[in-house]
Amino acid sequence: MRAMRTLNALIFGLLAAGSAWAQSFEPFVVRDIRVEGVQRTEPGTVFSYLPVKVGETLTEDKAQQAIRALFATGFFRDVRLEVEKDVLVVLVDERPAIAQVDFSGVKEFENDALRKVLRELGLAEGRIFDRSALEVAEQELKRQYLSRGLYSAEVQTTVTPLERNRVGINFAVKEGENSKIRKINLVGVQAFAESDLLDLFSLRPPNWISWYTKNDQYSKQKLTADLETLRSHYLNRGFLDFNIDSSLVSITPDKRDIYITISVSEGERYTVSDVQLAGQMPVPREVLEPLVRVKPGEVYSRERVNESVKAINDRLGNEGYAFANANPAPDVDRAKRTVAFTIFIDPGRRVYVRRINVAGNTRTRDEVVRREMRQLEGGYYDASKIQTSKQRIDRTQYFKDVNVETSPVAGTTDQVDVNFTVEEKPTGALLFGAGFSSVDKFVVSGSVSQANVFGSGKFISAQINSGKVNQTYALSYLNPYYTVDGVSQGFDVYKRTTDASSLSVGAYVTRSVGGGVKFGYPIAEQTSMSFGLSAENVDLETFSTSPPSYLNFVNLYGSTYAYATGTIGMARDRRDSAILTTQGTYSLLTTEVSGGDLQFYRVGLLHQWYRPLTRKLTFAVNADLGFARRIGSKPVPFFKNYYAGGPGSVRGYQPYSLGPQDVFGNSLGGTRKIVGNAELQFPMPGGGLDKSLRLAVFLDGGQVYAAQDSIDPGELRFSTGLALSWSSPFGPLKLSLAQPLNEKKGIDRVQRLQFTFGTGF
Repeated sequence: MRAMRTLNALIFGLLAAGSAWAQSFEPFVVRDIRVEGVQRTEPGTVFSYLPVKVGETLTEDKAQQAIRALFATGFFRDVRLEVEKDVLVVLVDERPAIAQVDFSGVKEFENDALRKVLRELGLAEGRIFDRSALEVAEQELKRQYLSRGLYSAEVQTTVTPLERNRVGINFAVKEGENSKIRKINLVGVQAFAESDLLDLFSLRPPNWISWYTKNDQYSKQKLTADLETLRSHYLNRGFLDFNIDSSLVSITPDKRDIYITISVSEGERYTVSDVQLAGQMPVPREVLEPLVRVKPGEVYSRERVNESVKAINDRLGNEGYAFANANPAPDVDRAKRTVAFTIFIDPGRRVYVRRINVAGNTRTRDEVVRREMRQLEGGYYDASKIQTSKQRIDRTQYFKDVNVETSPVAGTTDQVDVNFTVEEKPTGALLFGAGFSSVDKFVVSGSVSQANVFGSGKFISAQINSGKVNQTYALSYLNPYYTVDGVSQGFDVYKRTTDASSLSVGAYVTRSVGGGVKFGYPIAEQTSMSFGLSAENVDLETFSTSPPSYLNFVNLYGSTYAYATGTIGMARDRRDSAILTTQGTYSLLTTEVSGGDLQFYRVGLLHQWYRPLTRKLTFAVNADLGFARRIGSKPVPFFKNYYAGGPGSVRGYQPYSLGPQDVFGNSLGGTRKIVGNAELQFPMPGGGLDKSLRLAVFLDGGQVYAAQDSIDPGELRFSTGLALSWSSPFGPLKLSLAQPLNEKKGIDRVQRLQFTFGTGF
């Protein structure tokens, strides 16, 4: 009869199992080892956890070690050791594997995003099923809904056994409705109006635009940010002892309404009595003192103190002191309610840049990134050059994000490495689009472009645009680094048809075929020049309804023209952003000279100026001037005239309608253009600081003048109104509601509501 001794053990009952083993077990030499019960786990995995091999002696301690080790893997629900004629038999009961993870009723989140979160918690397809991990995942899913303000969300988890020892997991969610913030109360506020302070918050009760901003949905992260904004508001206005005593968030029993109560202690307002610089100053004191933004006698402002510290650190960083530290030490006199500052300066050691590393550019070549560098390896560390390098890399528009870090070189005290990390974005586009504007009416367009061909930084595009006024077929190419010095080179080939019959101008059609080359040359970091040479062939068609001056031009000079144009331009860009500008200037001066069948020259000047008035308000001024004159006896062709009116010009007047007119009221354009715009830009009320939706109160003025007319300021047309710009998910939308201020009845054509909208699909 076969003699068998059995040890049954669980991970939490090892002592009891060891006692049972001791009563019926004596150490023996293992002749063989057999593993039973495994389906997915390799037997070799089990062998690797056993503390005994064939030919070795198995003892009670080693048996307990084996059981502990196998349970610790998490692969098994049960482990047993049996001994059969000196053969150690390891019997295991495997945990099931996760075959699939599904969601039902989920609308607030993308399923893939939730799967990523669950994977980080150990719950994913192909992994071993762990009940405790499932409970953690369920709680995390509920937490994700709470962070979105869905307090009534319910999550029910179902585990379904499947064949081959697998399970399917389903998360059934009842999301319910979003809880809304009904009221925010500020307790203890005296120095400022409560309504003004609440305007600083991104969280707010529902309003007419909440469907878009979702700022009426509670979020702990948003509340934390709002509290810090409130704190900064007080500290920047002298309230040195300001404190947020408590913030209480309560929800109604039906989980639909949220009430937030914030209690504060304002304290007293402090002024600055004195500011001194102390410590080591590697640059003259008179260089650093103007960088101190806070002055004696002014109201204390934490923002100005921080600006002073940053300006000093940046200035020292420009001299190679990468780890300079300016530390403001306040001396508070609470009786007099004054504070004095001593800014202690510790420049540290002057350091060199040993190596510049670039990471993240899997497709873009290293040279495309490195050619934008202004900091050189082996040179002194210069914070301004590193920041300029980061900005230049960002302006290539090949990357979604650009980060730079400075790390000390191990074993040295005067060397650092500068590490640029980029995150690439798709730079190719295949776009078919449709749009509508008050100028072109319905427009169908399509384009294929690649702004980073083969990771070389070169640009190429093909474009088709079909509108009622303009029809364009174009091919463009640009190499921004034709030479290592940053000289750019490119070309354009196009076929363009312009039908002015539906505009306010006299009826005509031009059909142009042309092409040209262009070069750009950088003069300074923010200044560049451009040069171009192009040739064009134009077929002009007029009609019996065309203005007499158009018909006379065709009778004298024909309807087909071949000519060449040379262009020279200079641009200076000092804006803080080319997308949403709040500060800086942009200037562009262009000159073009044409010769051949058409002989004329044109000079244009565009200047934009932006100044932030507050965190929300930006004042912007735009000036657009143009001047054209003939060369020789031929006049400037009428289809090269300037026009004014409409979006982008003087809003409130029909596009192209301002300026000289014929006896039938058709606009003829002019050889001189004056257009100016002034705007006060601000976020949409109720939208917080959302940058995608903005309003502007504007004042426009402009006019065009014929060659034989003198420039009369009294002929300028003005308008004022309200403009909206929205970077919507469907495309950019611009809308203006304008009121002309000095229209001439019977002459000027008014169009108070104007808009443009376009999208791609």
